[in-house]
Amino acid sequence: MTTNQDLIGYVAAALTTASFLPQAIMTIKTRDTSSLSLSMYGLFTLGVLCWLIYGIHLTDYAIIFSNAITLLLAACILSFKIYHTYCKKT
Repeated sequence: MTTNQDLIGYVAAALTTASFLPQAIMTIKTRDTSSLSLSMYGLFTLGVLCWLIYGIHLTDYAIIFSNAITLLLAACILSFKIYHTYCKKT
């Protein structure tokens, strides 16, 4: 049975994950990471991983699902940023 607290958690998870989508889609489409901070995305991705581990520990599906999706998107952007910072020759 879903409680009001659970519902608020799922709505919050959906909104915060959805708010990250425009940046992820734009970065994936354009491959342009010049305006993104490597340290910010590194820390953000690590933080999302910690939230995912925390959610798994609590068996909180709102935390697990939202952070799993956000981790996938953040890791993709971080990968592009690392590639464009250290590997791509311009």
